[in-house]
Amino acid sequence: MIIIKVITLSLIFISSTSIGILMANKYKKRVEELSNMKKALNIFETKMKYTYMPIPDIFEEISKAFTNNIGEIFKVAYINMQTKSASESWNLALDAVNTNMQKNDIQVLKGLSKLLGKTEIEGQISEIELTDNFLNLQLEDAKKALDKNEKLYKNLGIITGLALVIILI
Repeated sequence: MIIIKVITLSLIFISSTSIGILMANKYKKRVEELSNMKKALNIFETKMKYTYMPIPDIFEEISKAFTNNIGEIFKVAYINMQTKSASESWNLALDAVNTNMQKNDIQVLKGLSKLLGKTEIEGQISEIELTDNFLNLQLEDAKKALDKNEKLYKNLGIITGLALVIILI
């Protein structure tokens, strides 16, 4: 009987701690995804400036360079570009791929679609640079949220687990 109780209490503690860690990791993954998106947009800008590759080809290349959600966004956009415009494909991809980014992060990225594939290269590059500047602000905000909430959720998970264990003893 005591063994069952110890096992049950251990599982409660481990579950609670795991939930806290998972919630803390959401903040960490948001920072990683925003950083990766900045890198991807940098690649996009460089390829447009110096290679004059078509946007679908650049997106396909970026999708292969990133194996996470960011790569998936570019992959979905590339696939959609077979039948839709670049700007529409970009917006659809941002909506279709499940990421750890917040709605305001996605809105900043959707701003890129205004001129995507619609103007000359210089206009598109300036739109990429503008989006990159906005992403810098979002990244700064995400890092502040990470610093503030990572320890909080980890400790909250542990404390909640300990409290439940103590109550159930």
